[in-house]
Amino acid sequence: MNTGRTTLIHRARIVSGDNVIEDGWLAVSGGIVTELGDGTPPESLFAGGADVVDADGQWLVPGFVDVHVHGADGAEVMDGTAEAIARIGRFHAKHGTTGWLPTTVVGPAAALQRALLAVAEVRDTPAAAEGGAAILGVHLEGPMISAKRIGAQNPAHRIDPDVPTMTQLLDTVPDLVRKVTIAPELAGADEVIRLLLTRNAIVSMGHTDASFSQAMHAIQQGASHATHLFNAMRGLHHRDGGTVGASLLSDNVVCEIIADGHHVDFDMLKLAYRLKGRDRLMLITDAIAAAGRPDGAYKLGGLDVTVKAGICLLQDGQTLAGSTLTMDAAVRNMANRVGVSLPDAVAMASAVPARELGLASRKGRIAVGYDADLVLLDESLQVKRTWISGKSVFERV
Repeated sequence: MNTGRTTLIHRARIVSGDNVIEDGWLAVSGGIVTELGDGTPPESLFAGGADVVDADGQWLVPGFVDVHVHGADGAEVMDGTAEAIARIGRFHAKHGTTGWLPTTVVGPAAALQRALLAVAEVRDTPAAAEGGAAILGVHLEGPMISAKRIGAQNPAHRIDPDVPTMTQLLDTVPDLVRKVTIAPELAGADEVIRLLLTRNAIVSMGHTDASFSQAMHAIQQGASHATHLFNAMRGLHHRDGGTVGASLLSDNVVCEIIADGHHVDFDMLKLAYRLKGRDRLMLITDAIAAAGRPDGAYKLGGLDVTVKAGICLLQDGQTLAGSTLTMDAAVRNMANRVGVSLPDAVAMASAVPARELGLASRKGRIAVGYDADLVLLDESLQVKRTWISGKSVFERV
């Protein structure tokens, strides 16, 4: 697709918010959706030298936004190189992700800063970012997390909440960090939460042993997300609902969830959907370098990970270490295994994360005036094509 001329996509089943336009068409110019309708497009669009794409009755959905992704295709964010960041973005674009938050793991401050600088280099260098999902910020997963719920994070580099350290990270590239995972029960967490809110960063509860009351206190302080709900956090108990209970009950909390059937059983995904609804659940991949690669040995933040049948485990053979999930597979799982409608599954992968990042006026929907971040899915919900800002970045032959 050439962004210098009009593009017409027609004969598509367009998922637009809650609605499905069964025989829809849209026009794109300058990277923006300029016209949208159903039935036969105006003849002028065909006659004006537009690039014409016949969707042949397949699904056209808004591009996916992944706020929690560590790697893919043999690369991870903590490699701290522009090449690694670009490779990850290109891989996930092939699976319908048009925007993402490169996500760090626990590590020394210097390693985290290298990763931030590498992300900024790709974001600010069009040639480096070519063909990849747009960088919408960074998600710092830690390092201020609980030793009791460390999960697949390196305990040697975990620290307690500390305002000077967090300030140093935020100042590495101003306004780049958009989300931070923190254990809110730790001493000093309130002060760090206040800092993050002044810097326009989303505060997410994760890798936390917070009780129900501690989690509710954090929510009152401004925590508004739960990092990979159910995983690496104090779970439900009939005498203390823990972080899970507080996250499920609070209307102010949006929950990330890994819809792969391993991190969260499909029945528990149904429970989360029933309690939170579409607008408070957000699909993520938590993908690591092994995504898109064969089973074998990999690294996650310096820790050894073994991947077997696509499941990533630390050397203890029990601790899940990220995933090999892609966003299109997460959407398929929610639609086919959990039983939500396709518009709801798509919204959890697009509109909800776009809204949470403050981008609801231009991303996450197919509508006139919105960025032409588009994904064409076949009847089995496999990605056929991906467009980012009107430019075709992937087409399955």
